Amino acid sequence: MFPSVVRASRPLRWLLGWLVLVLSLGLTGPLRAQQRPRTTNVPADVRPQPQILNPPAPTGPVRDTTGLVTGTPDSLRVAAGGRKGAVETTVKYKAQDSIRFEVQNKRAILYDKADVDYGEMNLKAALITVDYSKNLVTAEGAADSTGRVRDKPVFKQGAETYQAGRIDYNIKSKRGRITDVVTQQGEGYIHAETIKKNELNEMFGVHGRYTTCNLEHPHFFINASKMKVIPGQSVITGPFNLVIGDIPTPLGFLFGYFPSPKNKRRSSGLIIPTFGQAADRGFFLRNGGYYWAANEHIGVRLTGDIYSGNADDFGGWRGTAEMQYITRYRYQGLFTFNYSWQPTERLLASTDANTNPTYNLPRSQQTFALLWTHTPVPRPNGGRFSANVNISSSNGSYYRQNSYNPRNYLSSAFQSTVSYSKQLRYAPINYSINLSQSQNTQTGTMDFTLPDISAQLARQYVYDILKIRPRKAYEQLAFSYDLTFQNKLSNNIAARQINGGAVPLLGGSSAAFVMPVKLNNLDKLLRNSQTGMRHNFGITLGSYNFANLNISPTVTYNEIWYFKKLDYSYNETARAIRVDTITGFNRLASYNAGISMSTNLYGTIVRKGTRKIQALRHKITPSLTYNYTPTSTARNSGLERIATPGLRDPATGRFYSEGETYRTNEGFLLPQYNGFVYGYPTSTEVSQLGFSLQNAVEMKVRNSNDTTGNTPFTKVSLIDGLDFNTGYNFAADRLKLAPLSSTFRTQVARKLNVTLNANFEFYQRDSTGTLKDDFLWQNTKKIRLARLATANASLSYQFNPSQGNKKSTISRDAAPVNDPQLGSPRVVNPYEDYVDFSIPWELNTTFTASYANQGPLPALVSRPRKSPYTAATLNLNGSVKLTETFRFGFSTNYDFINRAPAFTNLDITKDLHCWQITGNWRPFGPTRGYFVTVAAKSALLQSLKLSRNRTFLNY
Repeated sequence: MFPSVVRASRPLRWLLGWLVLVLSLGLTGPLRAQQRPRTTNVPADVRPQPQILNPPAPTGPVRDTTGLVTGTPDSLRVAAGGRKGAVETTVKYKAQDSIRFEVQNKRAILYDKADVDYGEMNLKAALITVDYSKNLVTAEGAADSTGRVRDKPVFKQGAETYQAGRIDYNIKSKRGRITDVVTQQGEGYIHAETIKKNELNEMFGVHGRYTTCNLEHPHFFINASKMKVIPGQSVITGPFNLVIGDIPTPLGFLFGYFPSPKNKRRSSGLIIPTFGQAADRGFFLRNGGYYWAANEHIGVRLTGDIYSGNADDFGGWRGTAEMQYITRYRYQGLFTFNYSWQPTERLLASTDANTNPTYNLPRSQQTFALLWTHTPVPRPNGGRFSANVNISSSNGSYYRQNSYNPRNYLSSAFQSTVSYSKQLRYAPINYSINLSQSQNTQTGTMDFTLPDISAQLARQYVYDILKIRPRKAYEQLAFSYDLTFQNKLSNNIAARQINGGAVPLLGGSSAAFVMPVKLNNLDKLLRNSQTGMRHNFGITLGSYNFANLNISPTVTYNEIWYFKKLDYSYNETARAIRVDTITGFNRLASYNAGISMSTNLYGTIVRKGTRKIQALRHKITPSLTYNYTPTSTARNSGLERIATPGLRDPATGRFYSEGETYRTNEGFLLPQYNGFVYGYPTSTEVSQLGFSLQNAVEMKVRNSNDTTGNTPFTKVSLIDGLDFNTGYNFAADRLKLAPLSSTFRTQVARKLNVTLNANFEFYQRDSTGTLKDDFLWQNTKKIRLARLATANASLSYQFNPSQGNKKSTISRDAAPVNDPQLGSPRVVNPYEDYVDFSIPWELNTTFTASYANQGPLPALVSRPRKSPYTAATLNLNGSVKLTETFRFGFSTNYDFINRAPAFTNLDITKDLHCWQITGNWRPFGPTRGYFVTVAAKSALLQSLKLSRNRTFLNY
């Protein structure tokens, strides 16, 4: 603010009015100016005049040279003739050197790092000239002493940025002309000799280049004589050709269309296919189609492949329909349906030198695959619906004939689950409903669980229900209840046999078979369904401590309900047993009681003084568990006794009544619920005493890196676990002592992980390897306590550069998931994994071995003795950075038993800034083949690539 009000004559006021208009860039609006003092002298006639506050109103008519004011003067100075000026917001401008005003020429010139802000528009340059008479703003760079142009004009309007050699922009018409321009549109960059910009923000350029390389001199570009840019939508060009490394190539087309959407999720458009040739089906167009963004929640992608075949033989086609949906804070999902049709014979002859090349014949002509994933966002006290469905045609033939992913190709089973669960808000009850399906690609077996319902009642304390004051005697007394209901269907019809098939049967099939899943077989599948309900009642008697000994008694009651059972009857005429399935309510109950006792024992050695190893501690956790299950009654046994008078054993020719199987002439014991959902309770008494012993050893080491005294010691685990388990069944007729199982786990230097498992038997064996009811220490010839039956060993080690003074695992960001996003077609090369060039090298090794005692049988010519080592494999995987931009990776596996590598994979990755070369080679195995791809990194130019492949699908 100036300290006084200055009044001037009418000519001076007229001159000051022009000056204010020039300072506001020819517009009537608020004005702020920032100017640094100039080091040179400024002529007096261009220095800014003092600000005039409240000048007197003119006494007579004032001529409006701008044409903005009509009629009589506005005494309030609020509006000029009731019309708004062109300025709608504050204009800010500054310059590092100086600002020069040419009143006669109606121009303002800003020198050295000039900066003008007006709303969403910002202009920076070495020199900015504002011509008020033409409403024109011109920006240029300035050459330094070496001739290099510095401070080139940079024009920003909203999210758009333009860097150019010269900019001419009309503020009134919002049209402009930009020369030597570089601007970014989406993921691409546009270089043009001259661009004209209209009021709709559309640009028209001549001699333009389009690229995704962010360098001033790009490695590659699409050269076009004319182009049109619609910001936030697309770039359209006339005839163009591709230039790589400043070398023009003949690759091009009559026109070009490159989408550059601001919001990729909501942009629809064509998906350009890739082309190539398959060794078995001819030329192809692959992954072409259309992406439709229905709204901000749903996106649909339709893509397909087509193969030319050979002569009159069509090569087939494949179609994929995908729909992705998402609602923020609620759920998201992806639905995919794939269908493929291809000939079952090879259409093209092989050009290999091998006269008998291997070729994987397609199993089926028509195949399909259905995938659906639905993931909800967890909400308190809300229901949760989720789905993970993966269904394909029989034997998984779709993935075997169309998938380049070896995981899907080699997978032997696919699982599907749809579930809904909920926790009742004001009750301690939760329930869930599940629908599941499993498919075995090797056998063609499909199992369905429709539905699987479960409900749980949380633990309820008796004193809380009875509303009484808890006392120590019964304060821990509680009960819980679980209910499950299952209905299972399977196309694998199991065989019904008695005594290994020696006893003839009437009814049912004596051999297992797989029934095709078709609509006309639906009634048969329903007849073979298995339905059952199980009730589990748990009674908690509490946990009590006596002299550091924890004692926990338990009581359980289980009940199984079935709605049908197997009924057996003997037909004396046919001398066979008839099997019938009868419906009705059947109830099976079982009881169990037990008690467990455990404690913790510690042994500690503390060393005096300031030693590196300060202390050692050994923790021992022994526990005893006793479980008792009484003998089931005849009603709950699930067995039916059938007399078979006159039925002979075909192997011995004797009547079954004379053998051990047919005791006391009472007949066979046959299961009435064989193969049912929950089976049937054991009919024998169980009185089991179990023993387990757990060990852990730790070491306290002085921390030499601690300078604050907050962590003077660190704990190091020497033995993570050394566990032993065995048991003794007092009610068993023979082999009462269970085998001893042991486990050893440790980690060395946080890199070497060692896991050992072993099982030991205490009983002698006969010549056939069958266990006898005699202990090993009862053998007078060779006395020993136990015999090693099976063992497993696993060792893994990770080699990589040390991090500081610690040889620990290098921390890194998680690799991104290799699944393509919806809207971009699936890559043909599924082996393009995340590559971290910051790690110079790494190597991971895993060795596993298995041992099984083969018994005392000697080797014969007709019966060679097998090796006790049933498995021994070495897995290696790693990578090495050969240069700053070139990396080599590998993974392999060697089977020492079969003396052959089971799986080998070699990868190369070369980073070329805006391009990338990736290669993958699997030299042998069921997934053999290679991929080599040279492609632009940008997803916008995903079709700009060169691929060569030969896979396990087209060998």
